[in-house]
Amino acid sequence: MVPPRTEEDSLGSREVPENAYWGIQTLRARENFPVSGLRSSRHLVRAYALLKLACCRANVAAGGLDAERGRAIGRAAEEMADGKFDGEFPIDVFQAGAGTSFHMNVNEVLANRALEILGKPRGSYREVSPNDHVNRGQSTNDTYPSAAQVATLFALQELRGALATLVASLSHKAEEFARVPKAGRTHLKDAMPVTLGAEFRAYATALTRVLETLPSVERGLAEIPLGGSAVGSGVNSVPGFRAAAVKEYAALSGLPLAVARDPFETMQSRWPLGAASAWLRTLALELVRIANDLRLLSSGPATGFDEIRLPEIQPGSSIMPAKVNPSAAEALDMVAFHVLGADAATAYAVSAGQLEINVMMPLAAFEVLFAAGILSNYLPVFARTCVDGISANRPRLEQFLVESAAIATVLTPRLGYLKVAEVLHEAERSGRPVRELLVARGLLSAAEVESLLGEAALLKMTEPVP
Repeated sequence: MVPPRTEEDSLGSREVPENAYWGIQTLRARENFPVSGLRSSRHLVRAYALLKLACCRANVAAGGLDAERGRAIGRAAEEMADGKFDGEFPIDVFQAGAGTSFHMNVNEVLANRALEILGKPRGSYREVSPNDHVNRGQSTNDTYPSAAQVATLFALQELRGALATLVASLSHKAEEFARVPKAGRTHLKDAMPVTLGAEFRAYATALTRVLETLPSVERGLAEIPLGGSAVGSGVNSVPGFRAAAVKEYAALSGLPLAVARDPFETMQSRWPLGAASAWLRTLALELVRIANDLRLLSSGPATGFDEIRLPEIQPGSSIMPAKVNPSAAEALDMVAFHVLGADAATAYAVSAGQLEINVMMPLAAFEVLFAAGILSNYLPVFARTCVDGISANRPRLEQFLVESAAIATVLTPRLGYLKVAEVLHEAERSGRPVRELLVARGLLSAAEVESLLGEAALLKMTEPVP
């Protein structure tokens, strides 16, 4: 068994496992915050690694860091960005304010790996210090929000692709069902006909419209406070560091990052994370609506709408044989409900900034990244296991369409609103079909009824009036 190493910080000395790349401040944070067992997103680890690489290169170029240490720290940061040290971040997402615990976890891992590269023992921080060298000219206050915003941009890129997959599935169904007329419903009561394709096209359009608003959110996230150091002034950084670090970070991340137009505002306010969370909330609300429509349209079969059939992906009951539930749509609801809850937590965190800093950054970052992550994971699965396999129950659709008295609305220009209402009330009282009553009362001939309410006319009713 390898004996632990001893490390020191400003509070004293502690023993740290020899095989760990993290150090004494990470150890303290592990002990202080055993809250949830949840760990930070891989996107945040990668974003922080690229940030540290950018800062390292900017410092070396400006003379703020010697080339030998810079080479070792830079190589360590590249390895971290590639995921080599993903198991070295044991700190709970509920931690010390502002993210200092996680930031020092990053700094310690990079310092100890750099020491290893230089042939020095881990923990010999006089040679490569987590604070003096890895963190040269930086602070948690500017690096954590910058990394969080870049991590969110990574997560939203991933989500964009997942959402596009769902939109494509819904659009395909819209084409498949384009000429399948059905009874429309408003207030859950009979209304004018639509097509099943129009309903699915509207779902795809709604999600497309949400997707079209994403670039404005991304622009806000791309303006970062990196280089502001403790309060925005850039204290302890070398001249030119701010612009050089952000430029290098943009190149490494492949994102259009920009220096903050007001370095003090970007230290105080976490509105870009709030905007990202609000966008996720909007998406979640649309997903809940769509999932619930699919559940309603597939309800039954004997006691519900039963207008569409969802793929049968698993048995639905432990006691009722052959019962199959809309499990995929139910799961989508649960995912979306969690996103809505995450948005509420993020809103509180974003509002909690005081003076020059918002210390609730770790919560806001976790909630946004977790919400984006579960949506990215599940939307393609939902498209594959649910939407792609939906079929139309045509006999049921035709039955409801023929029985719906609301289609008589098209007669009002010819017979007048009150006369049509009179016929509809009589049909409801007597149980006689509207078409039969129109002929029996001499209001229309059989040929006229067919031309106005027949199959061709019904399909035409579903077409938008130019």
